[in-house]
Amino acid sequence: MASIIPARITRILPDSIAAEIGFEVGDAIVAINGTPPRDLIDYQFLCADEVLELEVLDAAGRTHHIEIEKDYDEDLGLEFETALFDGLIQCNNRCPFCFIDQQPPGKRSSLYLKDDDYRLSFLYGSYLTLTNLPEREWQRIEQMRLSPLFVSVHATEPEVRIRLLKNPRAGQILQQLKWFQDRRLQIHAQVVVCPGINDGKHLEQTLQDLASFYTGELPAVASVAVVPVGLTRFRPQQDELTPVTREKAREVIDQVRSLSRQFRQKFGSNVVWLADEWFLIAGEELPSESEYEEYPQIDNGVGSIRLFLKQFEIAAELLPAKISPQRQLTWVVGNAVEKAFQPILNRLNVVDGLKVNMCALSSDYWGQSISVTGLLTGHDLLLNLQGKDLGDGILLPSVMLKHGELVFLDDLSIEELSQRLNTKIFPVSGVEELINTCLGDYSGNLVTEYKTREELKIKNK
Repeated sequence: MASIIPARITRILPDSIAAEIGFEVGDAIVAINGTPPRDLIDYQFLCADEVLELEVLDAAGRTHHIEIEKDYDEDLGLEFETALFDGLIQCNNRCPFCFIDQQPPGKRSSLYLKDDDYRLSFLYGSYLTLTNLPEREWQRIEQMRLSPLFVSVHATEPEVRIRLLKNPRAGQILQQLKWFQDRRLQIHAQVVVCPGINDGKHLEQTLQDLASFYTGELPAVASVAVVPVGLTRFRPQQDELTPVTREKAREVIDQVRSLSRQFRQKFGSNVVWLADEWFLIAGEELPSESEYEEYPQIDNGVGSIRLFLKQFEIAAELLPAKISPQRQLTWVVGNAVEKAFQPILNRLNVVDGLKVNMCALSSDYWGQSISVTGLLTGHDLLLNLQGKDLGDGILLPSVMLKHGELVFLDDLSIEELSQRLNTKIFPVSGVEELINTCLGDYSGNLVTEYKTREELKIKNK
């Protein structure tokens, strides 16, 4: 394990305890009640106490000792440059479908970090494989009740999972799931289907095995997402992978839906869900809203389109009949969702004075003829939009940008793209931002009535 470095502060929330004390950006937490925090999990756990003794290193290198009395669980109001103060636990697998290995060389170094860190899984829902954990980390998961975790299973048959992950430790997955079950801890699982390797009878076995852990009041396997393998033109040669065809997508849809119906009868839940991408590849209608239950795998692209459509339907009730001044915008999306988002486009264009043109693109950069929105790059936008009338600007879904930064996956920045296309770019995240940006000054900010995405979800349920 890498050494723990002081947790450097990047933001102090206004009107917080930290602001009152006088913390400054650049200060760093060395220890809390004598313990150096390894990560954000330790920090949150240690800061829950009512009396804290902090060892703080300021930007000039001076050490300070600060005592704080507060309510139990009251937050200090600090944010840090990273969630991991002792470094990232990197991946020790060699999965042929790994997206990191399917990128071109020469981009920023953060794009090539292979995260397989259980702490990021707990904090942010990223997927890990459980192949790289020494005993002390298993003990920490148990002692701190770090649940749920999000686990890339792919296959439960040892020889198939070892073949996929290229790691002999990958064959222990069923014993590891039993470990979670015995301790009443939960995981959400994903299965990336690679045709010819873990599909067909292997997929059947995997989903039956995972569903066998959907028992009791707190199922060890809380949900399973089935995702199609994504391939790019930069993938390693002779990787034994084949792309998902329309026929294969339809076959997997039929297979998984048949199983999920069985699970629903047996457990009262589908347990297993298909990522939206399967239906887009197959050219089939998305499942109805009711099939997604509580959207347990929404961040894995399971039901995200259906939920977005529902949220838009609710928010669209507030759209005005007319706006002034007139506004024309270009909405860029992946061509995989062109058909699904057509109702949204049609409804926006009912507003007198508003004209939204959808530009549905495939990714030349990755070499894909059908692309989801999140994989479009600055290169793809330049290639397709240069010289075109883009109106008052581009509506750019934020999923194209790297973790909230204003940079695409190919390192092109929003600022550079804006200059080269000679137009404004409006990153939009969610329904409210999409509508408010479309309406411009007229909107009166619809967020006042639908303040957060959560309110939309509550009304949705």
